[in-house]
Amino acid sequence: MVVTHGSLPARQTGRGQAVTIGNFDGMHRGHRALLERVTGKARELKIGSCVLTFEPHPREFFAGGQAGGKRASPARLTRLRDKLELMAAAGVDRVHVARFDARFASLSAVDFIEKVLVRGLGTRSLAVGRDFRFGHGRAGDYAALEAAAGRHDFRLESVPDVTLDGERVSSSAVRAALQAGDLRRAERLLGHTYSISGRVAHGEKLGRDLGFPTANIALRRPPPVSGIYVVEVQDFGPGVASVGRRPTVNPLAVPLLEVHLLDWHGDLYGKHLRVCFLEKLRDEEKYADLVQLKEAIAHDVRRAREYFARHG
Repeated sequence: MVVTHGSLPARQTGRGQAVTIGNFDGMHRGHRALLERVTGKARELKIGSCVLTFEPHPREFFAGGQAGGKRASPARLTRLRDKLELMAAAGVDRVHVARFDARFASLSAVDFIEKVLVRGLGTRSLAVGRDFRFGHGRAGDYAALEAAAGRHDFRLESVPDVTLDGERVSSSAVRAALQAGDLRRAERLLGHTYSISGRVAHGEKLGRDLGFPTANIALRRPPPVSGIYVVEVQDFGPGVASVGRRPTVNPLAVPLLEVHLLDWHGDLYGKHLRVCFLEKLRDEEKYADLVQLKEAIAHDVRRAREYFARHG
């Protein structure tokens, strides 16, 4: 899969592309249905398939643009790296990551169609949801795309929502399930176990001093999960993870992911880990001293081992 970033030069040649557009945060069942439609259309027309996505998330951009940053942005479900890996696995030929900044946000709906879809991506087929909005002030809608499809000779297809138990599958629904600690519902909405990935960095070695060494993964943005969890770390086995601000010792401004592996004792510094969240044990707590903290961690480890004993 080819990944491109930044501005889109005008296309001069080529057969064009089957395109879809979105943030694709979480890469849930609805997103995968959209990608399946686009890759299928690309095979039918014998052209490439392309996803146009954004970094940062538009809502993150607009939240940062508020005075004092008071308007909260949604918790990010999926890092860009993970999103791209999932798109590659879905068979997408190309992803263009547009930088969502003031210049991009100011594009009118007409300019978005002409400069991005037509000249930039060479769109021959476009698949979006009926509620897709675009352009400055979200002025562009499906009806505008229908009119543009006739003018610019591309096919337009509306992809219906995917529902589960009568609820529309969406990033917001996944986020709500995770924030409520309902990992099973989140997994059903996603179609896969929720995970966070990142590179292990050096920490303060507090876990090692307490007898429970941890792999520390810095999080650039607050995730939709918090607390203590039973986890499975891809290629490294079962563990217990804490996602939080460490209120007992040296509280942090940004949440940290700390993973204690139950049966792995090697050096993990610099390795890229994928941490899959299986069950929430409890919320993060502040303890009176390190003795109480150590006792709580030991109890979490016992419960995690019991979980894996029950689930084989």
